[in-house]
Amino acid sequence: MIRTFDADIVASWDDDGVGTLDEVFRFDDGEVQTRVWTLTPAGDSYHATAGDVVEPGSMQWQGNAIHMNYVLRVSYGDGTIDVRMDDWMYLITPDTLINQTTMSKWGIEVGEVVLVIQKLEHGHGS
Repeated sequence: MIRTFDADIVASWDDDGVGTLDEVFRFDDGEVQTRVWTLTPAGDSYHATAGDVVEPGSMQWQGNAIHMNYVLRVSYGDGTIDVRMDDWMYLITPDTLINQTTMSKWGIEVGEVVLVIQKLEHGHGS
């Protein structure tokens, strides 16, 4: 393990079925990153774009699993590097999602990210 982080992700959907995921990542070394995903319906999948995603992904699902594959531009040294992200998400309970991402460059695995995502209710009422 190289780094750990906590994140807040706020998800919303508009009347046309377009989703927004607003993500804020706080790393253990003090770095803060943000990413805003736009998920646009595309037949039986979603077209997924974000500011640092240089090759948009297609989000497909079956049963309790979602698969997304895209290219992300990440900081590396004094510059950036484009890394392929192979995302698998599994809904374990109605409020718990496990996300496993393999990162690769030129077909060689260079990293892995594992997330446990818990749904929190915000706002008024129940």
